[in-house]
Amino acid sequence: MRLFEIYTSIQGETQYAGLPCTLVRFAGCDLRCGYCDTPQAFAGGEERPVDAVVADIEARAVRLVLLTGGEPMLQPDLGQLARRLLDRGFEVMVETSGSHDVSRLPREAVKIVDVKTPGSGEAHRMDWQNLARVEPKDAVKFVLTGEEDYRFARRIIEEHRLAGRVQLLLSPAWGLVAPKDLVAWMLRDHVPARLNLQLHKYVWGADATGV
Repeated sequence: MRLFEIYTSIQGETQYAGLPCTLVRFAGCDLRCGYCDTPQAFAGGEERPVDAVVADIEARAVRLVLLTGGEPMLQPDLGQLARRLLDRGFEVMVETSGSHDVSRLPREAVKIVDVKTPGSGEAHRMDWQNLARVEPKDAVKFVLTGEEDYRFARRIIEEHRLAGRVQLLLSPAWGLVAPKDLVAWMLRDHVPARLNLQLHKYVWGADATGV
């Protein structure tokens, strides 16, 4: 597996925001979203066997684990890693762009599927079948670069009947959408979703890495 970094911090986003978490970031991504805040993970990293990654996670003694990237679904052994962690009693999340079939992951793993909005520049890459593969414990996330993206997210939520079927996360792209504006839109339209801020950026600053 091509590992970019592994560290223990709080989970900065999703329905698990604020909880202690070990974050495993893999190198490599096949998308180039305009708002990406981890372009350093597009390349580089080092090859690590699954056994070594599991041992590192176990040594940290934090039961919540996020597998992210880059794009973690590009790792051929990702499903094996998730299964081994689950079998050891870890709670496992996988955050993915949504452009790869998440059904190859263990069902018990929590899938965080990022629906690419028009503002990302990569909306055409979405595997829409993933919205039928998610379950109530999973989340569908929209990173919004403006009100057009917000309207897009509302339409997708309605067309795919996601409300009440999965966790819904609306994320203001850092520096592009003011959180207070997104809150106003959500309250105005009674959107059944959660405001999803990047807590780590508020704690350590927007440019901090490895936190």
